Amino acid sequence: MKAKRHGEKVRATTVLCVRRGSKVVLAGDGQVSMGNTVVKQTARKIRRLYNDKVLAGFAGSTADALSLFGRFEGKLQEHAGNLSRSAVELAKEWRTDRILRHLDALLLVADEKNTFLLSGNGDIIEPDDGVTAIGSGGQFALAAARALLKHTKLTPREVAQEAMLIAADICVFTNANFVFEEL
Repeated sequence: MKAKRHGEKVRATTVLCVRRGSKVVLAGDGQVSMGNTVVKQTARKIRRLYNDKVLAGFAGSTADALSLFGRFEGKLQEHAGNLSRSAVELAKEWRTDRILRHLDALLLVADEKNTFLLSGNGDIIEPDDGVTAIGSGGQFALAAARALLKHTKLTPREVAQEAMLIAADICVFTNANFVFEEL
């Protein structure tokens, strides 16, 4: 997460999505930092949307992300839970709306079949391998998850947990207080 607050950046976040077979898991850490100080260890950066059928996680400004969660849930309602259509409509609105385009956040969303990373630039990225991550520790978690998927038979939840532990060991803005949501 990053946002200016009294001259300091609020930072932190690792959110990881792991898909294997018919299972998908979203994992998020709980740390929020301002400068070199941890200000919260139990933040919840992932949630279930649309009757618990869609998983969503964020990196960036918390207020901006919560606003986007609300808008995205509205798009899911409007399009009867169609994740692809909802993602496209949110990305279009986010990119073109004068106020929304200034929001500082990324969203990672998944349902039983699809995973998308959404940005305010209008990006809708669907990972080739069903694994993606966002936030300050995202690259570490992503690399670890890909290696674990390739070289082990671990479940998606086990892969996510091990990858997040690796990210927490490397990234100072990521802690080991994880929250998991599964479909």
